Amino acid sequence: MKRVDLILSERELDGVLKAIDAAGAPGYSVIKHVTGKGPHGLVSDALDFSGLGANAHVIVFCEAALLAKLRVGIQPLLSYYGGVAYVSDAEPL
Repeated sequence: MKRVDLILSERELDGVLKAIDAAGAPGYSVIKHVTGKGPHGLVSDALDFSGLGANAHVIVFCEAALLAKLRVGIQPLLSYYGGVAYVSDAEPL
């Protein structure tokens, strides 16, 4: 089993979720208003009013065979709009 973690702008969330569904992923979790610091600097957590610039964290658990389909749908969106995605091994408890 694999775990895919995506950090992206909340503005692009709908497109990424559609790509995840189109790839056939069994499901996902979304955490909105994610803050932190990355290569492009600090993401402010003082965005409560407008939400402009806020990030989301999407977590997908899937079989390794699904990764190629996820890449096809997600990489173009991340390349154009920005964001990161990482894949790691996952083992159920």
